[in-house]
Amino acid sequence: MAYTAHVDTFTRDNLPPPDQWPSFQFTRPELQYPERLNCAVAFLDRWVDEGRGDEPCLISPAETLTYRGLQERVNRICNVLVRRFGLVPGNRVLLRSANNPMMVAAHLAVLKAGGVVVATMPLLRAKEIAYPLNKARIGIALCDHRLAEEMERARTLAPDLRHLAYWGSGAADGLEALMAEASPEFDAVDTAADDVCLIAFTSGTTGEPKGTMHFHRDMLAICDAYSRNVLRPEPADRFIGSPPLAFTFGLGGLVLFPLRVGASTVLLEKAGPDDLLPAIGQHKATICFTAPTAYRAMLAKLGGHDLSSLRKCVSAGEPLPKDTFEAWRGATGIKLMDGIGATEMLHIFIAAAEEEIRPGSTGKPVPGYEAKVIDDEGRTLPPGSIGRLAVRGPTGCRYLADERQRKYVQDGWNVTGDTYLMDEDGYFWYQARSDDMIISAGYNIAGPEVEAALLTHPAVAECGVVGAPDDGRGTVVKAYVVLRSGVSPSADLTKALQDHVKAEIAPYKYPRIIEYVDALPRTQTGKLQRFQLRQMTAQQSQEAMIS
Repeated sequence: MAYTAHVDTFTRDNLPPPDQWPSFQFTRPELQYPERLNCAVAFLDRWVDEGRGDEPCLISPAETLTYRGLQERVNRICNVLVRRFGLVPGNRVLLRSANNPMMVAAHLAVLKAGGVVVATMPLLRAKEIAYPLNKARIGIALCDHRLAEEMERARTLAPDLRHLAYWGSGAADGLEALMAEASPEFDAVDTAADDVCLIAFTSGTTGEPKGTMHFHRDMLAICDAYSRNVLRPEPADRFIGSPPLAFTFGLGGLVLFPLRVGASTVLLEKAGPDDLLPAIGQHKATICFTAPTAYRAMLAKLGGHDLSSLRKCVSAGEPLPKDTFEAWRGATGIKLMDGIGATEMLHIFIAAAEEEIRPGSTGKPVPGYEAKVIDDEGRTLPPGSIGRLAVRGPTGCRYLADERQRKYVQDGWNVTGDTYLMDEDGYFWYQARSDDMIISAGYNIAGPEVEAALLTHPAVAECGVVGAPDDGRGTVVKAYVVLRSGVSPSADLTKALQDHVKAEIAPYKYPRIIEYVDALPRTQTGKLQRFQLRQMTAQQSQEAMIS
């Protein structure tokens, strides 16, 4: 950390103390990086310099960009950021959009200009957008004009936000108009390998999301560890998938991995099963990234779709059931490549290449990573024991000014909050989440956040939110609600509460099941006992199966 290109030192000033960092491991030749490194050069500029600028890079229903075309767009955005908005290295820039070429160009431009990307989910509401704006003290935002309504509301809640530009509006002050006046030439800022370039916010298990800070070298490390050694893509590959680019699963799988090897990627703003299946055939996609829920949903819709171009399918975001693995292999001949990652780790750190897959197991540590199972005191458990997952490697957790760093990093290991079993052969088998996070159809949903939204409705006195098993989505959000005196349960009230949550927070977080109860289980000190609610839900699910 002797050198930094950052003029604005906010991120470095707000890193955890070094003694709270995980132990970083760079044990393989491909994980050795120079002290100075701008990852945008490795992902984009190098391919133009090597004479491959005319090859396809980003493909969408609206346009296709070559590497050279993307480089020109990135350079123009860089000049807008620096010359019009006064960006200096280290400034944070908020990005808001669905998956499309402009979102990728903006992302790479911030990196190339020495800034720090903070990307947010398109479905977030104003107060959810305002949180990272204020936590990361963001001064510049670039946003798809179709998301302007919530963005403008968030703007009023974020006093540090001084520049906001929309793209796609055709306005005289829109981003495209500013880009048209900007130079297509821009030299990448000479950043340090350990300069922060990305703050990815978690979904938040205890109310407030955590900002996870990642370096320029981290962006390459996930490619050179997981993608190179497990996924093994080739320049001729064409990636496709559903995860939003604001999720690090989507950023890696749909942008960083293909660009690291000079491949191309298909970007879909709508990527549900009904959209993904025809797009695979139309664009001859070869590598697909999505959640187990989506693979299950696509199984019933395969007829009439051409998936002959597919050669690899990656599954992450939630546990992959063995029956889904077997059904997909039976229908397509392709083994789903399971994996577990974390926003704190940036991407997948346990997985298995096709020839090493054991159905039902997540896999082994990705080359460059180590993993073990520990007890509550942090002691390593022997094979066959169930305990907490701990991992370390070339990436790891560094929270933005957050006391929860001490909980996630223990004795140099990242303790992910997952419960696992490691067998005698070193394969890891997922058991459960260790916290209150609900993973539904690949989305992370924090139960306390949904509870907070429900409690703003005048009919709700108390509530508790947990995950409930669901055949279609794996898990759905279920709310146990205690109503205020004088209010009676009804189907109309259930819909009203669901609509209320959709208006308060991102719509996908709403409770799909609401059960009205007279009281909630609590400790003597008044704390909600969610584990009892989970037990109630599990028992109800089991009784429903028997009946």
